[in-house]
Amino acid sequence: MSVFSIPSQGGLSSAQLTARAQGPAAPLARRMAAFTYEGVLLFGLVMAVGALYSIAVGQRHGLQGREGMMAAQFVSLAAYFMWFWTHGGQTLAMRTWQIRLLNASGGPISLWQALTRFLLCWLWFMPAWLAGWLAGWHQSKYLLGGMLVWALFYASISRLLPRQQFLHDLVCGTRVIDHRDQLPT
Repeated sequence: MSVFSIPSQGGLSSAQLTARAQGPAAPLARRMAAFTYEGVLLFGLVMAVGALYSIAVGQRHGLQGREGMMAAQFVSLAAYFMWFWTHGGQTLAMRTWQIRLLNASGGPISLWQALTRFLLCWLWFMPAWLAGWLAGWHQSKYLLGGMLVWALFYASISRLLPRQQFLHDLVCGTRVIDHRDQLPT
């Protein structure tokens, strides 16, 4: 395949999906690339929801209606992920990086699995935020540094888990597979 050609999106059969669900996870580099790209896309979602919320409630100051804004952001993130995961198993970033979310048998995940996975995905951030709060860190450099160290640790422990899945995938019974037609050998 040429550098300038667009890769196909993986027209895998159900037998191929089942086989890949039983194998190892998609390469960690692909999953982390999708994770990073997802952050860029979610920035747009969060800004759009924030603008709509601010207009709807007449928010004139960032601290006015802060709890409602956080709830609206949380619900919009949950809706984004749960809808994409249950309707094809790929968010926009996962589609770009050609990875896909399946259940353990290679089929689509259930709504309950999507909700559980969304809540457990906060393991990427919440332990570092909690540790920073308990330590009394108020400077963003400490919080971001702690969060980066934790995220690297959380990603690296996937190497020790069965099929190299992330901890939240192991708990939810989901699999992130490489969805390319031909896997590199």
